[in-house]
Amino acid sequence: MATLIRIDDPSDPRLADYVGLREATLRRLLETEQGIFIAEGSTVIRRAVEAGYPPRSFLLAERWLAGLADLLDGLDVPVYVVTEPLAESVTGFHVHRGALASLHRVGRHTVADVLAGRRVMVLEDLVDHTNVGAIARNAAGLGWDGMLVSAHCADPLYRRSVKVSMGTVLSLPWARLDDRVDLGVLLRDAGYRVAALALADDAVDLATFAGSLRPDDKVAVLLGTEGHGLSAAWLEAADAVVTIPMRAGVDSLNVAAASAIAGYVLA
Repeated sequence: MATLIRIDDPSDPRLADYVGLREATLRRLLETEQGIFIAEGSTVIRRAVEAGYPPRSFLLAERWLAGLADLLDGLDVPVYVVTEPLAESVTGFHVHRGALASLHRVGRHTVADVLAGRRVMVLEDLVDHTNVGAIARNAAGLGWDGMLVSAHCADPLYRRSVKVSMGTVLSLPWARLDDRVDLGVLLRDAGYRVAALALADDAVDLATFAGSLRPDDKVAVLLGTEGHGLSAAWLEAADAVVTIPMRAGVDSLNVAAASAIAGYVLA
């Protein structure tokens, strides 16, 4: 059984991994330096450990000990047992699920691993962690094989991304692209038909692109940043610019919603 350590001082240095979880700039610096990420909620914690991410410590309210006992059994890591008000003081928000874990980041998949699949979502420079997590959940739920993210895309292992994905980002194969990669060459060499979701005069609608696919085609969908969409370089990497037909003067959907529709139609 992991070692239970009861803590009643929010300034205890052993809780450093959990400080200021809502402060994105601080967390990016800390998590990069320490090589960690945070999982929130018993379900996500369980999925993270079962997916092969080694835990560094746990921060749990008393009520979660019994439910996670089987997971903690045999782990040689500290379990910090705290009250929920103390957890809120340390983290900076109400941890309504009462359970957190700090886990080691490990590179579980390479770009080549992801491209060995048949259906891949590719994200360019998204800034919203919620969108990254939602896209991962859509990809996993709709049977896609993996996700690639650009060098400057929001972190799929940031706490909010992991939470919104319901832990699916921990099992879905994903990898980060090198900033210098020629995306078109990379995807073509891996045998992919590439659809860029964007607005353009020469765009085809999603159903038309889907109808052009052969049963054995591999498909990659490119999804651009929330504000400006895909860059010119990424648009040039695509075989087709594809749109989801819209009505009532609306020209586009949230990128996560668009990924769900495209993921369903092209799955």
